Amino acid sequence: MKKIDNNKLDKLVVAARASYASREDGYRQRALKLYPWICGRCIREFTRENIQELTVHHRDHNHDNNPADGSNWELLCIYCHDNEHQRLTEQSTSNIRDQDEVVTHNPFADLASILKDKLPKD
Repeated sequence: MKKIDNNKLDKLVVAARASYASREDGYRQRALKLYPWICGRCIREFTRENIQELTVHHRDHNHDNNPADGSNWELLCIYCHDNEHQRLTEQSTSNIRDQDEVVTHNPFADLASILKDKLPKD
């Protein structure tokens, strides 16, 4: 077994977090300049005191799709943002459940013929 190089893993995690933070800061700052500080769902208004509760939501759920015009973004409060992602999760799981509901096997299909010989005759 190979020994895990924790130092290398730590550096990788730090680099990934820095990359994510720089990307997020970039589009977050641009979105806050483009749009009024209002949640796109509940219409709650934000100020400098509570702006940390306003998030940038990617409409197509692709965090790498950040057009300069902001057409893939909308500002949502943390509650509406969580709700939006929960709806997406529920929608994808309901599609799986819908596929599972198609039943092709009937365990009792031949029950009448099996019981025909075992039922008491009048």
